[in-house]
Amino acid sequence: MNKVLFLILLVFSTVTISRAQIRLGVTTGMNTTIVLDKGLTEDPRYNSQLDYNFVPIGFSFGADISKGFGIQLEGIFATQEKIYEVLDIAEQVVGQRKLDMDYVQIPLMFKFMSSTNARTRGNFSLGPQLSILNGGAETIQYIQSNQTFPEGTPISMNADGTYTIHDLNNNMVINNATQNSDGSYTVPQTNGPHTIFSSEAQNEVQKFKDKAFQIAGSFGMDIDVGKYLSLSAVIRASYNVTDQRNDDFIKALESSDLDAFFSKRADLIVGAQIGLNFVFGGNRYFNANGGKIKE
Repeated sequence: MNKVLFLILLVFSTVTISRAQIRLGVTTGMNTTIVLDKGLTEDPRYNSQLDYNFVPIGFSFGADISKGFGIQLEGIFATQEKIYEVLDIAEQVVGQRKLDMDYVQIPLMFKFMSSTNARTRGNFSLGPQLSILNGGAETIQYIQSNQTFPEGTPISMNADGTYTIHDLNNNMVINNATQNSDGSYTVPQTNGPHTIFSSEAQNEVQKFKDKAFQIAGSFGMDIDVGKYLSLSAVIRASYNVTDQRNDDFIKALESSDLDAFFSKRADLIVGAQIGLNFVFGGNRYFNANGGKIKE
């Protein structure tokens, strides 16, 4: 992956130096994270919540190679958050499961633009994205409650008649649970938030990967507002093609009896982004007759 990234950056640098129109920009925005994990979506205990996170700042460096095509390299400081309500058998909220991650995202976008010299122009971008983890944790907590577990969850009876539940999906062992007549289990209250996965975990099985590879895409518009300034506004999405969780944990799932239920995890991040760009040599609208962009 590092060699591929280096090659892409080398090509980008070569093209940038040999072409005319260069843009430097700052960005900000909002995003929401959709976790694609069958083990969570089909577990009756979890109710997904839709929440939005502020993406405080990003930087971009772009080169318009022609009126219709450009390349843009970005560095974005982004937070990804996902919250699930924990439900009991009466579908009452008894706790929360939360994923909270901080990344530096480095997308390399191939940008396809309207070739017109109008002040406002549409664009579409697609490219690879490398995300470097700054820190993150996945936690769960709940009060004492009656909960049901997916079929196939490893549950064993102890000598005292209580049960131990090995919940492989969240890497958590529940002790001293009692079985109810309806097939549910009364589980004790967690002692504060229980860490499921973490970037700081000592146990490799519970540790997040420090890098993730995504495919990113966006569509939006560029608006020239001054001879050297332009605004950008886009709707952006990125799909995580690598599981955030450690390979040791994934192998543990694959070697268990829960293969058909606990699939690998992927993330879809969707958001909106706005930016302010400085255009060296003047932008297209204000230099429509200056030949600043090669045909």
